[in-house]
Amino acid sequence: MPGDRLQKIVLFPATARGHELAARLSARLPSSEIRPLSRGEVSSFWEKGNGLVFVSACGIAVRIVAPLLRHKQEDPAVVVVDETGRWVISLLSGHLGGANALARKIARLLPAEPVITTASDLYHLPALDLWAEETGAILLPPERIPAFTARYLSRGGLRVFREYPLPLPAVWEEVSEPEKADLIVSYRQRDLSSSQLLAVPRVLYLGLGFNRGTSAEAIEKAVRETLSRNRLLSQALRGVGTLEAKAREEGFLAFCRKTRLSIFPFSPEELSRRVKEAGLSISRAARQAVGAFAVAEPAALLAAGPGARLLVPKEKTPEVTVAVAEARQSPGKLFLVGIGTGDPGEMTPAARRALCEATHVVGYGKYLELVEDLLAEKEIYSTGMTREVDRAERALELALSGHRVALVSGGDPGIYGLAGLVLELLSEKGLSGPVEIEVIPGLSAANACAARLGAPLMHDFAVVSLSDRLTPWETIEARLRAAAEADFVIVLYNPRSRSRPEHLSRARRILLEYRSPETPVGIVKAAGRDGETVLLSTLGSLPEEKVDMQTTVIVGNSRTFFFGPWMITPRGYRGRRF
Repeated sequence: MPGDRLQKIVLFPATARGHELAARLSARLPSSEIRPLSRGEVSSFWEKGNGLVFVSACGIAVRIVAPLLRHKQEDPAVVVVDETGRWVISLLSGHLGGANALARKIARLLPAEPVITTASDLYHLPALDLWAEETGAILLPPERIPAFTARYLSRGGLRVFREYPLPLPAVWEEVSEPEKADLIVSYRQRDLSSSQLLAVPRVLYLGLGFNRGTSAEAIEKAVRETLSRNRLLSQALRGVGTLEAKAREEGFLAFCRKTRLSIFPFSPEELSRRVKEAGLSISRAARQAVGAFAVAEPAALLAAGPGARLLVPKEKTPEVTVAVAEARQSPGKLFLVGIGTGDPGEMTPAARRALCEATHVVGYGKYLELVEDLLAEKEIYSTGMTREVDRAERALELALSGHRVALVSGGDPGIYGLAGLVLELLSEKGLSGPVEIEVIPGLSAANACAARLGAPLMHDFAVVSLSDRLTPWETIEARLRAAAEADFVIVLYNPRSRSRPEHLSRARRILLEYRSPETPVGIVKAAGRDGETVLLSTLGSLPEEKVDMQTTVIVGNSRTFFFGPWMITPRGYRGRRF
């Protein structure tokens, strides 16, 4: 697991001086914490996916971790930093655990000298285990890996035969015959020589149709027999598609839990549309039973995503129909990340994790500048304002190509952000296949600005954007009137710009039809950024010239009041008995 994808980083300082250094690092490492140095504490975090950082002598770390060692595929990353912050040593699980990457990252932060001793790094060769991790391939048989790696390093090269086009490092030599290869990339059963290794790409997707009440054992048997007849490896399976009504069947769910396959449910309409697009045969039985032209074949293709090909047409048993499709490339992942105000202290650990884990980052240039310290060694795609569709399409394109992509939104991605646009594009294109989507919330402008004002949103409130670039002004005006008449506190986004200097004035006139001129108003500009300002005013004397696109305006309701520097909307607790 590369160091940027670690679930948690735990720092163990041995002394007070070491604790000072650990505190400096923890402030800049996402998902990190400082714990007392003891074998019990270390053992409680001893699992793959974690990074353990000892701020101590190497000997202390070695003596503590020695009894905990299991296997390089299971042990966490272990890094040692000397108390002066001069050296950062990758001690354990350099590649798979991510210790090498973590050591380099910490070295950049201090700055310090990273000490890396893994042979492939010393000889400037791509690490076989790290390549497998990044491409999602499974190396078989695992007991051959140590000897195979030793031969690779001593020769300084690798001959590879690809039956499936996983990306290869430029220094590896591709050969046209499997007999001449050291490494074979294939999802099929193969007879290997004693010196060969198989890299199995996880790019196969099942399509399943089955009778109501079919057991997990019956499904497993049908799948196993289909794979065996077609000499396909079960390790290559990544997901399974089926009719959405069938996806709730207990036997199917039990099969997926046991095999750890992702589930992709589809409607009859989606399945029938894919049958037409791919020219598949129509099943009269399926049409009568579930209203779809077919189930297994189109479900496999839809699960495998755009460009998939049907590898195994449907094969039937009395209870189960099985088809297998091959995905065009290894699936990627798209993080829809909200960075909040951009202040590092107000960014969620989940957002930091996603930015660190991504290999490609897409976003509006000014937002990317706010998080540039998290974007080292990443491919960046930056655009100006009003290019939201370009950014969303580019992020999807990269994810569909197999990359791990972060699409950055200010505030929260689901509040005037890009999450909705991306999901709309997926829906329009019918893309519900191999790209994994994770929406990561952020601190919205309403939250951040309300906190700076005190408690203006303690009761019901409405959020309205005054930008008519995507919404007609008539609609905005109707929403303002409805919110004002209902006595909501109103949060105004995008209140005023050089191209829309009059919109705030128009909104204020509407609100004054329903609110007193003395209604409290809070104005927050550039929350969490350089130049942050907070101003208290009233609806009647709102200083419009101080408002721009970086400003959020919060208009109180009939009960909102000021108390010193605070703007407060009562919830109604006073006088109530509990």
